[in-house]
Amino acid sequence: MRTVSFDPDELVDPERWARDGYPHRAWTELRAEAPVARFEPRGYEPFWAITKHADVVQVSTQPRRFSNARGITLARANAPELPVPEMVVLSDPPRHGALRRVVMRRFTPRAARAKRDDIARIAASIVEDAIPRGGSGEIDLVARLAAPFPLAVIAWSLGVPRDDWDLLFRWTNEVIGKDDPEYRRPGERPGQTFMRARRELHSYFERLIAARRDDLRDDLVSDLVRGTVEGEPLTADQLLAYCELLVEAGNETTRNAISGGVLAFCEHPDEWEKLRGRREHLSDAVEEILRWVSPISHFTRVATEDCTIRGVDIAAGDQVALYYASANRDEDVFDEPFAFRVDRRPNQHLAFGFGEHFCMGAQLARLELEIVLALLLDRVASFELAGPVERLSSIVNGSIKHLPLRYRTG
Repeated sequence: MRTVSFDPDELVDPERWARDGYPHRAWTELRAEAPVARFEPRGYEPFWAITKHADVVQVSTQPRRFSNARGITLARANAPELPVPEMVVLSDPPRHGALRRVVMRRFTPRAARAKRDDIARIAASIVEDAIPRGGSGEIDLVARLAAPFPLAVIAWSLGVPRDDWDLLFRWTNEVIGKDDPEYRRPGERPGQTFMRARRELHSYFERLIAARRDDLRDDLVSDLVRGTVEGEPLTADQLLAYCELLVEAGNETTRNAISGGVLAFCEHPDEWEKLRGRREHLSDAVEEILRWVSPISHFTRVATEDCTIRGVDIAAGDQVALYYASANRDEDVFDEPFAFRVDRRPNQHLAFGFGEHFCMGAQLARLELEIVLALLLDRVASFELAGPVERLSSIVNGSIKHLPLRYRTG
């Protein structure tokens, strides 16, 4: 491996990411000097860091050559091999398409548009409670808006009763944030937190699935109960894995985009003023927030055969990390990539991935962002930070745990 001017642990140390955010300096160096670079950090299996937009796209469009089935996060060294449930994000063609079709009708652009009024009502209630009209105030935007809103939407879509939404929020925080001390119980190790929270989440959905078998409704859990894959009903494990995926992905990524987007406006107040004066750029602003925030930093793939990326030989069995957040700052694709511009066009970001595994919920996430931004534009004249930003200890999720803001309505 070539010598780099940064400590390779910058790519795998969740405490650094919590303190400093994404390691953009390291990724910028890699894009310029070693866009396909091998790393062997302590505690992890060796991996190739793929940091250029074109290369991330190349790998993403070859799902048979670069497999999801062996996991999508960096493998820990000497970790025991555990049974992996069949989940749509952990499958390869042709099985992947069959699994994806079970619920895909709920996530088409038409389906998202059909939900607009219901989602707008959910958003309006949460925004009104968090930021009432008139005067100014202080809030933790994550606790009051960025977290409750997407969680409410996905819980409502799944058919989870309102009284149980806080349970889903706690469990998903613990599963995704297992490396963060804030989400671990006293004496728990990260792996213990993950397994306990996952058991509790699965136990909850076992009961909800059983209830839906006796009383099918117009919700996602009922769709899963009705669903078939290659003519066979989903197994109990498949049902639970699908519910887990939907609640975690539907909550965490949009939450990160909302909080990261508002933070961007705090840091670039002129762009908030620009958007307030030119609402026609609302959809452009949504795309720029997604590019800028990149809620998921990376996913991994495993090469199924010997191959070459940008002249570098990759061996069968090697894992490659597709750094979407780096690709979204690629100087060869984006003009002034480190400038936040609400009127940026074109904007070929990879925040939702690319190819076979493009995010199922992309249209719903875009709609949620557009709705909440429009509500904030109607009532908030300005934001500013009212305290330190606290980030999640994670090298996958670019999540803000706490975002204290001072706002002025008008």
